Amino acid sequence: MIKTGIIGGAGYTAGELIRILINHPNVEIAFVNSSSNAGNKITDIHSGLIGETDLIFTGELPLDKVDVLFLCSAHGDSRKFMEANAIPPSVRIIDLSTDYRNESEGFVYGLPELNKERIKKAAKIANPGCFATAIQLSLLPLAANGLLKSEIHVNAITGSTGAGVKPGATTHFSWRNNNISVYEVLTNRSNNCKTDLTKRLILCLSAETLPEVFLLRFIQSAI
Repeated sequence: MIKTGIIGGAGYTAGELIRILINHPNVEIAFVNSSSNAGNKITDIHSGLIGETDLIFTGELPLDKVDVLFLCSAHGDSRKFMEANAIPPSVRIIDLSTDYRNESEGFVYGLPELNKERIKKAAKIANPGCFATAIQLSLLPLAANGLLKSEIHVNAITGSTGAGVKPGATTHFSWRNNNISVYEVLTNRSNNCKTDLTKRLILCLSAETLPEVFLLRFIQSAI
């Protein structure tokens, strides 16, 4: 049985991760850390898991009790956590933030279609982002056959959960309903994903969000 720990357990990515792990026959969740929710039920935050788990958030970090550690912290916080905590060398780390997608600090970019064999052996894996995954799965077969000869333009649309749990001026229903909006023009982090593919190409991404009334969770990309 693989024992896992989760850091940043109150976010959207953690909620989906917990759903997957509690239904995995070979995984046991040892702890779900959330300093702001310590002592509360997981289902108080992730109501979609009601009836599925009795797990409780903890503020403790029993890192020596797990085989795999998932970092579900906000972008920038995973690196801070790694620097502030001594993680046993035997623990494999999977980071869901953007912090190590450039393969720094010994991390492997975790796109199986690109790095399957490296992922099998990796002690540290940087999970790819949503836009990057959708774009790369479209472009990699073309790149492998030498069919990409010029600048690539991508129009990609995401649902409202892509913005994360923390609300902002453009995440309210009154803004999103019946509206598609462009954001982070030429500055979205997916423009800078470090893979063999994007090192060789100029990738121009137009990122948009779809009206909340339609779809909450999805990615659509037009290449």
